[in-house]
Amino acid sequence: MTSDPIDSRSKVLITGGSGFLGRALVPALRACGADVVALSSADADLRDPTALDRFPDRSYSHVIHLAAWTQAGDFCLYHPGEQWLINQQINTTVLNWWTARQPQAKLISTGTSCTYEVGRDLREENYLVGEPIADLFTYAMTKRMLLIGQMSLAKQFGMKYLTVVPSTLYGPGYQLGKKQPHFIFDLVRKILAHKHNGDRIVLWGDGLQRRELVLVDDFVADMLALVVATENDVVNIGAGEDHSIRDFAGLICEVAGVDADVIEYDTTRYVGAREKVLDVSRLRRLVPGLHRTPIRQGLKTVVDWMEATYFSSHAVPPRPVNAPPV
Repeated sequence: MTSDPIDSRSKVLITGGSGFLGRALVPALRACGADVVALSSADADLRDPTALDRFPDRSYSHVIHLAAWTQAGDFCLYHPGEQWLINQQINTTVLNWWTARQPQAKLISTGTSCTYEVGRDLREENYLVGEPIADLFTYAMTKRMLLIGQMSLAKQFGMKYLTVVPSTLYGPGYQLGKKQPHFIFDLVRKILAHKHNGDRIVLWGDGLQRRELVLVDDFVADMLALVVATENDVVNIGAGEDHSIRDFAGLICEVAGVDADVIEYDTTRYVGAREKVLDVSRLRRLVPGLHRTPIRQGLKTVVDWMEATYFSSHAVPPRPVNAPPV
């Protein structure tokens, strides 16, 4: 099953357009010739059910829904009720508008890997099966509900959708200081703070927990390929391999010129799932010749960018964001 590509004939609306993924996706869409409207929360507060009503006069070919109310780290532990209410409001606003005003558009949304039950194979047919990890349960269930909403509307009204499930994304341009950063950016920041300021490097957990990374540009390329390759589908976009936190830290130290032996591990801190690697068999089938930037090469782009942006003589060092939110 295939769909029209995003090209010079396409009109695309993006929610969450000012986020890390959105800021990588917008130029890629415009490079394809698409007419893009990228919305931030300042443009449209999606908690308001009428937030998108001022965009009815355009007929969009694709709506890409990236907006969500969440943060990395232990944020979900402290805001389960708010996460349920706010994300349900956001998603319902988008689904209502899509159905009422833009039924011709293909809706592309992002899921979350934390919806998979621990111990179960992280394959797409298990996305709605079992119980998500307790610490991330609320956020995971709002993402499941988003998919169920898309499935239900497609069944009743013949609409088209695609849900892509990302592993952790990384790359240059991540905005530090506004939210708790994803682990890889926190690793780079802490290692560079040691290099430039002599700060201790203290990492949460024992460093043996395993994660996978996908460079954000690789993710965008996969997403655009999947828009053409499939519809009414759920597809994991992962690396196909994982590494321990100690491995990632060692590579970053190697690139940055720091002795990895100075790293300390705090086993009393929150670490989330012990391991998480997505099955990418469906992705490989749908996107032949799948490309992945080598992890060392990708990490070097992040180290170089963060060093120039936050640790050069003219830069303002990022404020550490690693305490529980208040």
